[in-house]
Amino acid sequence: MATFLLIAASSDIGGATATRLRDAGHRVVTTARDSSVIEPDFVLDATDFDAVDRVVGEVGELDGIAVFAGSMLLKPAHLTSREQYDGLIAASLTTSFAAVRAAGTHMRDGGSVVLVSSAAALAGLPNHDGIAAAKAGVIGLTLSAAASYASHGLRVNAVAPGLVETRLTAKLTSTDMSRRVSGAMHPLGRLGEPEDVARAVEFLLSPENAWMTGQIIGVDGGLGSLRPRQKV
Repeated sequence: MATFLLIAASSDIGGATATRLRDAGHRVVTTARDSSVIEPDFVLDATDFDAVDRVVGEVGELDGIAVFAGSMLLKPAHLTSREQYDGLIAASLTTSFAAVRAAGTHMRDGGSVVLVSSAAALAGLPNHDGIAAAKAGVIGLTLSAAASYASHGLRVNAVAPGLVETRLTAKLTSTDMSRRVSGAMHPLGRLGEPEDVARAVEFLLSPENAWMTGQIIGVDGGLGSLRPRQKV
């Protein structure tokens, strides 16, 4: 049995990952900003470096950490306020950095860190300027931290989802028309589900995949890398 810490486990993808890991017999420790969605083991502001460090230290020996914090804002740069920009960076990049920092301190005998980027950081999508900036930062952090901690056996990888049907994206998938349009953007022709991403996170966390580090796994229906032929 392995022990995994899931930060922002109240997210739909975090919840799906927690269920998969528990069903596989692992110990899962969860955090959330409050108790409105789940009853977490720790109430945690994941942007607070010291608080994240304390939680990781209190949990004790860990096999892996996954970070699911993030936010959604679809606007071009000129319509994005400084407050909105700071919120995007804090939710996606600062939380990821705080987790890597704590892992680098406490997981000196190895393990796995899994971060969440986005297909928006890999493909130019209109009105994703702030999200793309934050999530591209997660990719850069993943690669650098993987190099920094490889000698300790600490692996750092990331998943880069496309549009997944969650509470966070509900406004984009609330009608049949919006679902069809959004689904058509993905070469495989459908939106993602939390389980799609949770399976990839579980794979990267697993000690069985201990020869993988510094990888960005697109779980995006092809959105981040493919330009399919048009139907004729």
